[in-house]
Amino acid sequence: MAQKSEKVGVVVSNKMQKSIVVAVEWHVRHGLYGKTRRQTSTFMVHDENGEAKLGDRVAIVETRPLSRRKRWALKRVVRHATEV
Repeated sequence: MAQKSEKVGVVVSNKMQKSIVVAVEWHVRHGLYGKTRRQTSTFMVHDENGEAKLGDRVAIVETRPLSRRKRWALKRVVRHATEV
């Protein structure tokens, strides 16, 4: 059985019931010029208990399709966001 993919990102939206949007960022080097730039992807994530809040750093894991756009589930909250 294949190992499930895991990513770490930041919660950018938690306005839905049992769902959050997580932005995952990584760095890509330009092929010709060599400059490093940031690239971001957003994922709809299933959050059964509503434990992730806006700005939290979370770990997500790949799962079976739960809806048209949700294929990821919340594994754990890595770090809670600091309140200002």
